[in-house]
Amino acid sequence: MFPPVALLGLGLGLPPHVLTQEEAALLTTRIFGDRLSDFPQFGRVFTNTGIVRRHCARPADWYAAPHGWSDRMDAYRQAAAALFVQAATAALADARVDPAEIDCMVVSSSSGFAVPSLEAQLAEAMGFRPDIERVPLFGLGCAGGVAGLATAARLTAAAPDRTVLFVTMELCSLAFRQDDGSRANLVATALFGDGAAACVLRGGTGERAFAVIDGAGQHLFPRSEDIMGWRIDDGGFGIVLSAALPQFLQTHLRPALARLLAQCGADDEQIGRFICHPGGTRVLAALEEVLRLETGSLDHERAVLADHGNMSAPTVLFVLDRARRAGLPDRAALLALGPGFSANLITIRRGRR
Repeated sequence: MFPPVALLGLGLGLPPHVLTQEEAALLTTRIFGDRLSDFPQFGRVFTNTGIVRRHCARPADWYAAPHGWSDRMDAYRQAAAALFVQAATAALADARVDPAEIDCMVVSSSSGFAVPSLEAQLAEAMGFRPDIERVPLFGLGCAGGVAGLATAARLTAAAPDRTVLFVTMELCSLAFRQDDGSRANLVATALFGDGAAACVLRGGTGERAFAVIDGAGQHLFPRSEDIMGWRIDDGGFGIVLSAALPQFLQTHLRPALARLLAQCGADDEQIGRFICHPGGTRVLAALEEVLRLETGSLDHERAVLADHGNMSAPTVLFVLDRARRAGLPDRAALLALGPGFSANLITIRRGRR
């Protein structure tokens, strides 16, 4: 637990290109052709995801051509910069905070990189002060929305008069590999999309806060590095995604979650709504079992998955946006799982707004 931190604003960002699940399946069939004979479940993977459409950083034809590191990172820098501006601007407007009021930026992204980091390149154009503190984070993957927000909250709690902007943007589609016919790559092709989200934080409970963060924690499971992550080689990022993930959650998540809630001064009976990162339909089913929820209870998660796919780190904040519009309970918890393998939790109370 730590001193309360107000969530003053939340903003979302999406790239302009929309790909339906049917279009994604057809494009993948065209690219991989006869190699799909080694993966007879291919058709079911696309139809069973629960995804209707997702947004992508580039038009469909871009993914049909070969790309190396240079192409991928050029595309990342352009698209991620646009998403950063879109989500951050929306969050600042929602919080009614001027960019010059931001003292610190925390930025989480694991699908590309730039040096100088993107928030440094965009600082002047966004109107941030030259003395702004910058904390770029890499490697948190799907957990970055919760783990990055927790880092921003701790920095805010350490200096309550500080105003912090948290931004996470992921361009998962840019990691698509034509040279990889593995099950993991094809499943990732059926699941992942692109997007961004941002939050504005300030110390205290704040009359303008829509929620107040009052605790956060992370549990790192030993000897679990092969469950989720990137494989990095000459062609770019390659997905590491174990088919055993849902079973792993059913076996190991419950005791870890109990410890995380205890760290935050809560137990699951006090949590009126778990706001979860929707990694996929099988993961959501496993989470409902672990959280002892009725099937279909994670409805906002399924709706976000249907509309946007798995955008990695930002996805849980898209769910939070739906939950706050529907009306947050007195106490809720944000839960995301990511490389490590790790479980990441934030507890929040409903704000005054």
